[in-house]
Formats: sequence, C-alpha cells, structure tokens
Amino acid sequence: MLGHMEERTTLRERKRRQTRALLIETGRRLFEANGYDQTTVADIAAAAEIGTRTFFAYFESKEQLLFDEIDPRVISAIEAIRTRAVDETPAQTLLRGLNSDAIEAEAHNPVAQLRLRLLPDVPAIQARALRLQLDAQDEIQRELRSAYPELTAVEAAALVGAITGAVAAAYRALGEEGAIDERQHEVHAVVERVLHPR
Repeated sequence: MLGHMEERTTLRERKRRQTRALLIETGRRLFEANGYDQTTVADIAAAAEIGTRTFFAYFESKEQLLFDEIDPRVISAIEAIRTRAVDETPAQTLLRGLNSDAIEAEAHNPVAQLRLRLLPDVPAIQARALRLQLDAQDEIQRELRSAYPELTAVEAAALVGAITGAVAAAYRALGEEGAIDERQHEVHAVVERVLHPR
C-alpha cells in the first residue's frame, strides 16, 4: 500500500516537472517568435494545451518562466564557501564559485540567453531579476559570514555585492555584443582581475 502511494506521488511529481518544463519551453519559443510583450499567458497556455488557471498553478507570471526555481550561481557560490580551503580569502572563495559546471551549463541555456537579451528592455524582467539578485546576495552573505566569522555584516555585504554587481554588469555589457555563452570565461576573468588584482 505504501509503495503504491509513493509510486503515485513520484508519478504526480514527474508529471508536474514535465508540465513545468513544457510551459518554460513553450514560453521561450513564443517569446522568440512573437516578442515578449506580444505573448500573453493565454497564448502560452493555449500553445501548451492547458488552461490558463493551470498555468498559474505553476507560475505567478510570464516573466517567471525565464528564471530558474533555484539559481545555479547561488548554489555554486554556497558550494564554494562550504568547500573553501583553510587559507582561502573570502574574495578567492567567491571568485572560485564563478567557475563551476552549473554556471557553465547556464551559459548555454537558451532560456538564460533569452532572459539576458530581454533584460535591458523589459521592466517586469528587470524587477524580477533585481528581486532575485537581492535575495541571492542575502543568502550568500549569510553563508559567507558563517564561514568567515571575522567578517562584519557590512564587509560581507560589500564583498558579495561587489562580485555579484561586477558579474551582472559584465554580462549586461557582453549581452549588447552577443555570444554570451561563448564569452563567459572572459566575463569571469575580467571580474577576477578587477576584484582580485595580483
């Protein structure tokens, strides 16, 4: 009996993940084809062959389609902090967090690429990106202070803000030139050079 219930739960969860992935891909495709502002939630739901109410059971808005539930950059930063070497400075730890497989994969993600292209022109995406960035900074600086108790709250906030701000600004500048996925290492190298000079 218990095994059957677990199987049903697993099946239900798998179905939810499939529907979520379908909505993300459908939204991406329609945004690319018709433009972000011209694409409505009703358009996305119809193309995915679900009801609009079902869409809102998964996402609160269409801009949410462009953002991961869990930001791989946050995971990478926290993993770097938790696996830091004894002699590693806070800046070195955070900069090491920029170079992970998760971040590499994100650079090749078509949804992430579309988000970066739309970011300069769509206020709703800008607002969501800013909110998520602030939440991410809070989470990373809490983890950083836990690993480096000698840091004050202000020092941790400044360091995390400097690195996340530098990365965001570099990606925005690069987004204007295109080829984001091909030049990710350039962004990280520039940020490291600026924030951690030899």
